[in-house]
Order: sequence, then structure tokens, then C-alpha cells
Amino acid sequence: MSALAGQHGAINLGQGFPDFQMDEELAELAAKAIMDGHNQYAPMAGHLPLREAIATKIQQRYNCTVSPADCITITPGGSYAIYTAFTTILEKGDEVIVFEPAYDSYIPNIIANGAVPVRIPLVFPEYKIDWEKVKAAISSKTKAIIINSPHNPTGSLLSHEDLLTLQDLLRDTHIFLVSDEVYEHLVFDGLQHNSVLKYPELFSRSFVCFSFGKVYNCTGWKLGYCVAPATLMAEFRKIHQFDAFCCFTPTQVALASHLGKAEKYLQLSSFMQEKRDLFLDAMKESNFTMLHSSGSYFVCATYEKISTMPAMDLAVHMTKTVGVASIPVSAFYTDGHDDHVLRFCFAKSAATLQDAAKKLSGISSLG
Repeated sequence: MSALAGQHGAINLGQGFPDFQMDEELAELAAKAIMDGHNQYAPMAGHLPLREAIATKIQQRYNCTVSPADCITITPGGSYAIYTAFTTILEKGDEVIVFEPAYDSYIPNIIANGAVPVRIPLVFPEYKIDWEKVKAAISSKTKAIIINSPHNPTGSLLSHEDLLTLQDLLRDTHIFLVSDEVYEHLVFDGLQHNSVLKYPELFSRSFVCFSFGKVYNCTGWKLGYCVAPATLMAEFRKIHQFDAFCCFTPTQVALASHLGKAEKYLQLSSFMQEKRDLFLDAMKESNFTMLHSSGSYFVCATYEKISTMPAMDLAVHMTKTVGVASIPVSAFYTDGHDDHVLRFCFAKSAATLQDAAKKLSGISSLG
């Protein structure tokens, strides 16, 4: 859809990346790190001062004590961390429970490792987990469950009660948990992010994956990290050592000092909520029905007043004729299940959001 948007000069509310500049101070720190000579290999697990800063943040935010030396590995992006976690634990024929709509790398990651995705649909339109279906899906072949909160593509959150239910389900099993928390600081309306790191019983079986790109609006840096108990992280690193070995050093050096400024990431929720609210307000005159988003870069919408087209067809048609690109949520289901929902990314400048909403509000009917 991004390529199609470029081809037709459409406003791109499809792919999840900001169209505004990242934090200038962090950019300057990265440039300084290059000029100061931090241009050789970092340690395999990552620049130690950065891992130490992450451990401090985890203690302060989630009351979880982890060893910077043994429990944290810097990775080339959050998606890489998820793939490496799967590669660490999966063998041929294993089953992994996945909730759909799902971020598009999960199921290919599972299949590439010879395992079998067991897909469970989230309950529409709130996109909540039906825990009875999860309980019914667990079998002797279940090796792992992957969760994602705040959720891409829908913006839903896992509650404290959800995590306690998951904890009860996994107790007395050998099932691993992969937790995708790349949008940890994009939580709105005064709600809290319920990280797996807050729940010692869950963390003991988990690989928890994060992204600096989503925190500091620098997705092109492709830098993230994985947190896991030392015994699991030792196995994770056996894969990482021969896949990437290490990550770009200057950005690690820059982040090591920048991460200590908690106000930089703590203000992100209000900053991005303003963008969500601006877009929702501008869309009030449209014929879309906006669904609720409690977090992430994204808000979804149904379009029953506009069209009966499949979501994919409508998204393509809108890109070409209206000049706004979106992503059909049906693309996040393996079987293309279609509730006639589009996903819009609001991590854009105010001008971009207002221009897009004006175009979208002009749609009366598209067949």
C-alpha cells in the first residue's frame, strides 16, 4: 500500500511510521557518537551501558529486576527479536497460539521454523481475547503463545485481568510466552500498559520484545531489544550470535545516555493521543464509523455507510481515487477474514492528518 500511495501521490496513513522528525537531541547524540569514534563492533549482547539503562528503566517502570549482563539483548528491531525468540524455542510440529488479526510477521516466523500456527480470532469489534477458546486450543503440542499489547493493528490493550487469566492458564505447563510490547509507551486515556515484566510467574517463561524506533519516532534505525530470564536468554543469544552478531554501535551509544531522560518517553502517550484525538475529531463529519483505539499508532474504522466492497478492494480504490492510503484489516488474517475494517496510522503531522481527514470526509459512496 505504501508503494501504491507513492505511485498515486496519496497521503500514506497505511504503513506505521511517522512523517515528522525524530527527537533532535537523540539525533545529535548519534552523530556525536559517530564523530567520537564509536564505529566498531559492539558486544554481541549490545552496548553494556545501554543494557544497564534498560535494566534501570525496567526496574523503575515495571518493578522487575533483570541482569543487564544476562537478561537483555539488543536486536536489529523488534521483529527480529520476535523471530529469534521463535527460532530459539520451536521445533518441527510444535504449535503456537496466535490471535488474529495479527502483526504480519508472526505466522511466517512460526511456519519458517517448522511449527504450526493455531489461529484464534479476537472478538470483534472490541478485539478482545476469548479465553475459553484459548483454553480449548491448548494441546500437548502447544509450545508457545504470542501476545501483543498495545495491539497492532487494532489499538486494543490487554488488561490486568487478561494477564492474570493467562497466568492461570499457563501455570503447570511448559508453554513459552512471546510478548510483543513495541508500543509500550503509546497507551491513551490514562490507561496503563500491563507488561509481562510486571508478572514474575509469566516472565519466568517469556521473551519480551521492544522497539526503540516506536519510542523515539526513528523506525528506520531498526533497533530494539529482547528481555528474558537468563536461562532463556542464553539460548536466544546462540541464535543471535550467528544471525546479526551485533547491532549498529553509534545509535546504541546515543540511546544509552538518552534513555535516562524518562520524560522523553513518558510524554509520548500524551503526544500521540493528541494526534489520535485530532484525527478522530476531524473524522466526525465522515461516513466512517471509528472504532476505539487505546494504544499504538493506529485506529480502525468500519465503512458500512460508504461501500459493500471487500476491505482490500476499498483500500486500493481509495488510494487511487480519494488519495488516502490505509491498510485493510483483512490483510492481518491468514484466511482474509473481512469485517469491512480499515486501519489508519495517525503517527503523522497535524497537517497530514487534517488533509487526509478532509479527503476521507468527502466520501459519500464508493459502491
